[in-house]
Amino acid sequence: MTSLSRGLLVAALAAAATATASTAVVLGTAAPALAHVQVSADKPQAGATDVSVQFTAESESTTAGARMVQVVLPAGIVPAAVSYVSGPAGWTLTRTADGYVVAGNTLAVHKDVIYRVKIAKLPDGVTRLAFKTVVTYSNNRADRWIEVPQAGQPEPPHPAPVLVLQPAAAASPGASSGGPPPDSATPTVGPVATDTPGTAAPAANTTDLTPWLIGAAAAVVLLLLVVGGVWLGRRRPGAR
Repeated sequence: MTSLSRGLLVAALAAAATATASTAVVLGTAAPALAHVQVSADKPQAGATDVSVQFTAESESTTAGARMVQVVLPAGIVPAAVSYVSGPAGWTLTRTADGYVVAGNTLAVHKDVIYRVKIAKLPDGVTRLAFKTVVTYSNNRADRWIEVPQAGQPEPPHPAPVLVLQPAAAASPGASSGGPPPDSATPTVGPVATDTPGTAAPAANTTDLTPWLIGAAAAVVLLLLVVGGVWLGRRRPGAR
C-alpha cells in the first residue's frame, strides 16, 4: 500500500469516527426528551363536558417497571370531577387532595402506562391545561414530569403534559343580549280590553237604574189613572 493510499484510509477512518461520535452525542442528548408523558382528549375544547382524556407515560427505567402514576390537576378541575375509565390490568384510581393516583401491579420493564379518565367539565376561558405527573417504578425511582412549558421558551428538561384546548363554543343566537334577560324586573303587562267601535264602554262600578225608572213611570201612570177616575166620578150629575 502506497503512502497516498494509507493517508486516504486514515482520513476516511477519522471522518467515520467523527461522524459516529457526533451521532452518539445527538442521540444521547435527544434520549431524555423522548421519554415524556403525552395527553390527548376526545373533546379538547374549553368548557366541554364528559371529556375522555388519555395519558401515555413512557417507561424510562431499564431495570424496573412502572407501578404508580401520580397527577396534580390544573386549576379549574377538582379531583371529584375525575373518574377512571381504563388502564393497565388491575390498576385503579384513588383521588388525592390535589389530583389522583393511578396504581397497581408492577408492569414489565419498558412497558408504558396507558390509561384513560373522564373529566366532568373542562374549565372555561383557558387554552392550555398542564397535568403535572410523577411516574414511580418498582425500585422507587421516580420520573417527575412537573415543569410547565412556557410560550416562547425552550422546552424544559422534564415538561409536564399539556392539553391544548380550542376556544369555548359560541353562544347560540337565542342567548344574545338583544332581549331582556330571564327573571328580569320588566313589569308584566296583562291583556288590554278593546272597545267595539261606536260602542261606549260601560262605566266601572255604575248601578243600572233602568228597572227603577220603569217602575217609577208605571206608578205615576197608575196614580194618574186613579186620580182621573175619581175626578170623572165627581163630575157626573147627581154624584154627591
